[in-house]
Amino acid sequence: MTTHFITAEIDLQETPTELEQAIAAELEKQGEPLRWAITSVDTEQEKATVEAVVTTASAE
Repeated sequence: MTTHFITAEIDLQETPTELEQAIAAELEKQGEPLRWAITSVDTEQEKATVEAVVTTASAE
């Protein structure tokens, strides 16, 4: 198992629940999220920046 620190840009959603689902879907593309945080929001471009730690299976 390998851990990675990633940053992702997510489009803002209508509700907090939809935003959380969009974040989870994006992070799962990179691996299994251990923890994540929204670190900035750009209201003009309607984007949220998310930093996360994810794990991936080691290639053996």
